Amino acid sequence: MVNMGTSGDTTRDLLARWRTDLLDLKPDWVTILIGINDVWRQFDTPLLTENQVPPEEYQENLRRLVESTLPAVKGMVLLSPYFMEPNREDPMRRRMDEYGGIMARIAQEYQLPFVDLQAEFDRYFQYYHPVSVNWDRIHPDMVGHMLIARAFLKTIGFSMA
Repeated sequence: MVNMGTSGDTTRDLLARWRTDLLDLKPDWVTILIGINDVWRQFDTPLLTENQVPPEEYQENLRRLVESTLPAVKGMVLLSPYFMEPNREDPMRRRMDEYGGIMARIAQEYQLPFVDLQAEFDRYFQYYHPVSVNWDRIHPDMVGHMLIARAFLKTIGFSMA
């Protein structure tokens, strides 16, 4: 297993390094969790529009990633971007839900396993405050990473019993 994630990357950045960082390694399986920074750049640097990836481009970038990868691997799993904010009316949460919906539609379109991380965090936040798993509603601590891992393993059919 090789984690080729790069902090701060958007789908645009991922596309630029996809050949060398992924396809040239000839992996058997690929997981994609991307989109958080595509949304975050719209909120943390709203005046730097050249760094922002709008929904239409996000969708096209995901399609390009999936279509260039599927012929070369045994399988792929897509994971939704998330925002650890239980208030669905929060502007960034609404936008993240839009991007998560795009990821879900791409997974369905290509018949790929889909891990809805936003739903996983939403279930957790019914009982615990978001600050219990992160400091900025984006970067999970160990508990948040365990929630992600558990959701992934459940989706691929791994039994923890």
